[in-house]
Parts: sequence; structure tokens; C-alpha cells
Amino acid sequence: MDKAPQAQTELLLAGIAPRVTKYRRELHRIPEESFREYKTTAYLEKTLKALGEAAGETLTFIRPAATGLVAVLSRGRGPALGLRADIDALRQREETGCAYASEHPEFMHACGHDGHMAMLLGVAEALMAMRGHWAGEARFIFQHAEETHPGGAREIAASGALDGLDYVLATHLWSTLPVGTIGLTPGPFMAAPDNFIITLRGRGGHAAMPDKTVDPVTVGAHVILALQTMLTRQIDPLQSIVLSVTSMAGGTAFNIIPDEVALKGTLRVFDEELRSLARKKIAVVTEGVCAAFGAECATEFIDGYNVVDNDPALTERLAAVFRRDLPEINVRRVDPLMCGEDFSVYQKYAPGVMFLTGAGNPAKGAAHPQHHAKFQIDEDSLFIGLRALTAGALDLFQAR
Repeated sequence: MDKAPQAQTELLLAGIAPRVTKYRRELHRIPEESFREYKTTAYLEKTLKALGEAAGETLTFIRPAATGLVAVLSRGRGPALGLRADIDALRQREETGCAYASEHPEFMHACGHDGHMAMLLGVAEALMAMRGHWAGEARFIFQHAEETHPGGAREIAASGALDGLDYVLATHLWSTLPVGTIGLTPGPFMAAPDNFIITLRGRGGHAAMPDKTVDPVTVGAHVILALQTMLTRQIDPLQSIVLSVTSMAGGTAFNIIPDEVALKGTLRVFDEELRSLARKKIAVVTEGVCAAFGAECATEFIDGYNVVDNDPALTERLAAVFRRDLPEINVRRVDPLMCGEDFSVYQKYAPGVMFLTGAGNPAKGAAHPQHHAKFQIDEDSLFIGLRALTAGALDLFQAR
């Protein structure tokens, strides 16, 4: 089994690229919320079956849940490689004005998942066309519900689709990274994003007589400030941590001090010990502030995904492959992100890497960050991601 000449591979991928753009635009029109990606899953299955029939290949399909899809392509003895794309969209009204805008008014592909699916469809076509140049098992994983905890990766794992994997790869289109750039981070790459709810109970009354009350609004303000002070005075400053209180709800009228206020927020770290320590300190600080004001409190934590921890050796290997096969692309190390991702589930089954494919280009309207109503990508990034994933896959299939 010989490695395909690079010029031949590039010519093949250049022919696939227009279809990848077409897939992305068609998928962009039908965004669906987590766990309800029915049209999207049907589109993916129909497209993969057509690609298989055209190539004379037989794909085995796994349906891990009501939505989501895994397609398996086996080519003799070799490594088992998982390639993952997420398929869900965000509950957000699109404001891009593009010709292929969302046909589901309350939903939008504002995080690049349409592009992830399109690129993976392109990789599937490429590997089927290059069947004489690799051996092993490719598992094309189209995962539902990445955006909504507890996430779809757990159901992918429960289906058995991750059993026996040797490697797992994914890329994420990133609009704040310029097109023409690939970003890699060995080790911790995306944070563990836990949420919390702090309920503060005081004693309500007339706003004109605050001395007759225990004002939970004032207590809440002190709790917020105390938690931020905790970060700077009780946590090692060399540790990466984010604690943001994002909601303060309570009260019904201008002249009524309420009985209860609820604070909501997020805690994000890269280290499991710090994750546990920060939770304890949040509870202790909150209880201390409440005790000082005569209020009561209850703190609830909602577990988020675990840290996305890129395998260092595999990361370095991919960086070398990308520099060799995509010489005009700026392949560089990037800083970890405080975002969360359930790609961490896959990394429990095999060495795994998620890398960024730069998609930003203000000249083409790709200037807004992920999750923005005007989020767009420079579609040139799709070809780069297609080439990178294909190069990584072909190299890993030569590993044995």
C-alpha cells in the first residue's frame, strides 16, 4: 500500500471542494436545535449513501439516538480512526442576510457546525476515492447536541461507536482566527464549563423600611463582589479560571424588597483539582456573606463537560503533517479557550486532538465571533479544513 502522491491528493480534494461548499450552504438553511436534528440527520444519511453508491463502497451506519449518525468505512487491517463533526444549531435569529440564510427563523448555525458537517462529508468522499492508499477503519461521526448539556457525545459512546478507536480527530472553524491559519494546542485546550445557581433567601418588606427586612438584593451584590475578590485573593494567580455571574433575578415591584434572589453563572477551569477547590470556595464565601447579613443561601452546581485535553504527541504529529502537506498555511500554536466542548468524551476512548481552522476574514463579512447573530465564515476555510483532516487521516492510517 503506497501513499498517494501529494499532487494527486490535492487535485482530488480541489474537485471535492465545490461540493463541500454546497453541503455547507444547504445545511445552513436547515439549522435544528440539540437532540432534534431530524432533517439534518436525514440529509447526512442520504448524502453518505449516495457517495458510497457512487464510489462502489459499502458504509455501515449506526444511529446512536433519535438523531446523530455514525458511518463506518472499513478498508482492511489498520488503525481505527474517528473523525467527528457536531451537527446542532443555536436558538438564535439569523441576521447575516446571506442568500442561504436559515429557513427556521428561530435557529441559526452560528458556531460553524454546518461547515464541520460539510468538511466531514468531503473527507468521507476523499477516503472512498483513495481506497487503494490506506488501510484501516474510518468512522465518520456526526454528533448531535454538542451545544446543550449533557451533550450527544455520551450517546455516541453508549452506542459502541467509540470502542476500539486508536485515534480521534476534529476541527472547529473559528472566526476570530484568520483564514489561512490552523491553530493547535497540546494538552488542555478547552475548559470544563460548570454552571451554578445561588439562591439567596432574606426577609422581604417595604422598600421604605429596609431596616425591617433582610434584603437579598443587597446580599446578592455583596456575594458577586466577594466571589470576584475570592478569585484574586484565594486562588493561585498562575491558575486559569473564569467565574462570571450572568444573571440576578428577584423582585416584582419598585417598592417591595423581595424575599428571595437567584444568581446564575458559570465557572470554567482547566484543572480538576482547581474545579473542586473553586466549587468549595464559592459555597464557603457565599455562606459567609449571607451569615454577615442574616440571610440564608443554597448553592447548586450543574456539571458541565470535562476539559478537552489534546494528546501532546498526536498534536505534534498533526502539526508536522499540516506543515508538510499544507505548506502555504500558517500552522501555529494557539492559546487554550475557556469555551466548553463534549469532544472531551471521545478523548476518554482514544488519543484525540481538536484543532482550529481559521475562518475569519472581515473583507468577506466574516468578522463576528461564534454565537453572534451575524456570524459568518470565509468559505475558503472549508477547503483548508478538508485538506487538513484528510492529510491527518491518511497519515494516521499509515501508523501501523
